[in-house]
Amino acid sequence: MFKRLLPHPVLTPILTIIWLLLTNSIATGQLLLGLMLGWAIPFFTIRFWPDEVTIYQPIKLLQFSLVVLFDILVANFIVARLILGNPDRLSPTFIIVPLDIKSDIAISLLANIISLTPGTVSSLLIEDRTQLVVHALDTDNADALIASIKTRYEAPLKEIFEHVG
Repeated sequence: MFKRLLPHPVLTPILTIIWLLLTNSIATGQLLLGLMLGWAIPFFTIRFWPDEVTIYQPIKLLQFSLVVLFDILVANFIVARLILGNPDRLSPTFIIVPLDIKSDIAISLLANIISLTPGTVSSLLIEDRTQLVVHALDTDNADALIASIKTRYEAPLKEIFEHVG
């Protein structure tokens, strides 16, 4: 019964917090609206979720979230410097990141994190789901970028969402 009324109990408060951050207000009305959205979005999208998400390392997920937020902040400054500097000197390229992760949620989060980080965009998941094509705004060393994506994002996602063991 509880699962039908609140299909994703962890997602509801997360969506509420995101709403409050987006509105930059903790007014009662915004809090209530955030709670309503935090309940309604999972409730009405439950049929689109293929599996129940299992988080094997919740503390690692919190640490990983801070790393991602930090990387997004730093990347904003780097991209601003690149664009305001000399955009003719940019070295854009497509790279192929081989994937070790297998779960849908981990692959989806990796692709989204890459796209949320300024300067990189996930552009294609190869059909067999073993490679992700990423566009980088400026890179001289594709191997270093691939290694960075794999160590900073893919490895923690594997620990968090896939039972390693």
